[in-house]
Amino acid sequence: MKKFLMLTHGFEKPTPEVMEVWGKWFGSIGQNMVDGGQLAAGREINKSGTKDLPFGPHALTGYMIIQAENLDAAMAVAQACPIIDSIQVFEIAQKK
Repeated sequence: MKKFLMLTHGFEKPTPEVMEVWGKWFGSIGQNMVDGGQLAAGREINKSGTKDLPFGPHALTGYMIIQAENLDAAMAVAQACPIIDSIQVFEIAQKK
């Protein structure tokens, strides 16, 4: 199994209904979930300095590391993700 990083963008105020849908989706990943969490306030650092990153409807709001056979399998998990603006999926390169 390979590891994949998923970055979720988007925010919707958590209601009991929203949390129930998210809970079912996380449950469907099962033991293939390696790590995951929600993100809050952040800052971007570049050569010009730093800036606060807004937390809003299109912000980077979470991350997950999952195990899957290949990118297509990881994408199938991502496509089932509820209530998001977008999700990015990256294969994590294996150490040599």
